[in-house]
Amino acid sequence: MRIALFSDTFFPQVNGVALTLKRLVDYLHGHGISLKVFVPGPGEDSTPGHIHCVPSMPLVFYPECRMALPRYFFIRNQLHRFQPDVIHIATPFNLGLCGHYYGKKYGVPLVASYHTHFDRYLQYYGASFAIPVFWRYIQWFHKSCQMTLVPSQETQNHLFQQGISHVELWKRGIDCQQFTPEKATSSLRTQYGIGDQFVILYAGRIAPEKDLDILLEIMDAMPPHLSEKLHWIICGEGPYLEEMRKKATKNVTFTGFLPQEQLSILYASADLFFFPSSTETFGNVALEAMASGLPVIGADAGGVKEIIKHGDTGFLCTPRHVPSFMNALEELISNSSLIEIMGKKARDYALTQSWESIFDGLLTQYEQLFFEKYRKLG
Repeated sequence: MRIALFSDTFFPQVNGVALTLKRLVDYLHGHGISLKVFVPGPGEDSTPGHIHCVPSMPLVFYPECRMALPRYFFIRNQLHRFQPDVIHIATPFNLGLCGHYYGKKYGVPLVASYHTHFDRYLQYYGASFAIPVFWRYIQWFHKSCQMTLVPSQETQNHLFQQGISHVELWKRGIDCQQFTPEKATSSLRTQYGIGDQFVILYAGRIAPEKDLDILLEIMDAMPPHLSEKLHWIICGEGPYLEEMRKKATKNVTFTGFLPQEQLSILYASADLFFFPSSTETFGNVALEAMASGLPVIGADAGGVKEIIKHGDTGFLCTPRHVPSFMNALEELISNSSLIEIMGKKARDYALTQSWESIFDGLLTQYEQLFFEKYRKLG
């Protein structure tokens, strides 16, 4: 079986989509599956072997994704030689369109994966007017695909409501050796000048769609006798970072971007993970925190609500409702034994979410399309 993968974001970019696809490519390569991967890059074919980089530029409102410059004839010639059995399109932008067009024209089964609620993001960037246009395009794009993969039941229902069919689950896993409580170290407190305060961590893109204004409101609303006991760590980069730096000036550390090894130490050394985003299709960082032994306070929305078990591995709060998040915070920071119990349960759950089993299931889905194609050919 030969798989061609198209994505407008890929490693070494650091986001949930890019890292998931890198793991997928490594898995397929390790299982002897022939691959051609088409991804954006600063130059043409800057990586060897089965990965082809196409010149690109970052999207203005979402730089984790890059807009590849049209190179259809180059891609077509590569695919003619490769003769793919399945084409997997991870993003519906320029590169995805190339794979989409080729698959339709030459009868190659198309698998699309839907990773990001761009319709919800548009609301945060003052572009709600574009949402109907976005959905018309997405409906057209996915109509030609034999299968659309999504990371959560909530996302599956969201696409069903938009009239998109053949939507299947492709959940996300976690490396519990990379993210583990065993990496906890007290030196982190020395590094960031934290005494015996309670450490609350946020990690992810620093952007409006992550509902970080709620985090700022909570910092302001926290009673002084509690606020002085807390230290917030904000890990990541993005367009909202400078505004957060200006507004959050007390008991907060901004780390900027951290490589995965340092991030895993940060997770393990914190006391609690705080993730107010209501726009997630899955919420990889929440699962990373749970694997690190942290209870998670998250929004009761999107894919996050399918990761956190309310009252067991963390708390689910009313989206964008400050009192709901405040109540959850106060309950946890006043009960260290509850944090310990929830953290252990969170770790136990993460241990059941292995990448290997998830990719095994995806490979089976590829194979179904592969055999269906050749069954029709007789």
